[in-house]
Amino acid sequence: MVKAVVAGAAGGIGQPLSLLLKLSPYVTDLALYDVVNSPGVAADLSHISTEGEVKGYLPADGGLEKALTGADIVVIPAGIPRKPGMTRDDLFKINAGIVRDLIEGVAKYSPKAFVLIISNPVNSTVPIAAEVLKKAGVFDPKKLFGVTTLDVVRAQTFVSTVVGDKNPAKYNVPVIGGHSGETIVPLISLSEPKADVPEDKLAELVKRIQFGGDEVVQAKNGAGSATLSMAYAGFRFAEAVLKGAAGEKNIIEPSFVFLEGIEGAEEIKKAVGVDFFSVPVELGPGGATKLFNPLEKITSYEKGLVDVAIEGLSGNITKGVEFITKASESKI
Repeated sequence: MVKAVVAGAAGGIGQPLSLLLKLSPYVTDLALYDVVNSPGVAADLSHISTEGEVKGYLPADGGLEKALTGADIVVIPAGIPRKPGMTRDDLFKINAGIVRDLIEGVAKYSPKAFVLIISNPVNSTVPIAAEVLKKAGVFDPKKLFGVTTLDVVRAQTFVSTVVGDKNPAKYNVPVIGGHSGETIVPLISLSEPKADVPEDKLAELVKRIQFGGDEVVQAKNGAGSATLSMAYAGFRFAEAVLKGAAGEKNIIEPSFVFLEGIEGAEEIKKAVGVDFFSVPVELGPGGATKLFNPLEKITSYEKGLVDVAIEGLSGNITKGVEFITKASESKI
């Protein structure tokens, strides 16, 4: 029996993500939480002829507690999407408080659950989640993940386009760093199988992977951001976590994680000098069992990208930690 929770289930990412989780054989109990419409989404999904119960909860009558109690995995896409002209700082001010409140609920009602953060800006919301869990005394670095899988999915798709291959799924392209703009570092040189990207197209390809979200926002004429592709990516990572938890071997996906308490973390932290970084993660019954360090294998061009990413990440992470510190101080 596996209980999965989607917090933000009525939104543009939450609805298709909930649909995919309803179809997953790894999920037997699906709880949907949001400030509006989640009972309706649950009723809709409950008509699908797959195993597993679906229930929707609202904030009233202890809905968050009911949704989270007994959860094995909590996926959080809650928050507002980025709109044209909106900076990630604007996004941060709104989504930071939403994530904080939800993680306080996780700490209280499902402290042993795997926690997957989709809410942007991930580079800051994951540190916020970590600080909240630390303050509650229930932080397990092996179970907190920032979902960066959309960058991996885009890398696969865009690489295959450049090399003229119609099967993007066959390319395993590691993406490290963070989950916004220049903090995203696709390691094209380590693609398996090798991707023969012409040198004169490499910088353009990297930029497209880094700023693919802007492409979607513009294509939707300001009416939304990446929702369907993000839902797929979130589901892909959630199912990878569940496969690892079920004991399946060699389950590896990049994720934005805290660089302590996991095999391989110390080496990576020494190399990058920040507390959080996205690297390939091996997933097992307890969550993250091992981190893989690709930094010694990359090209000089990619090393330059990593340096830029680290500079950006440092400020992003500090912003998340300071948000919780200031919030705590204001309550004193």
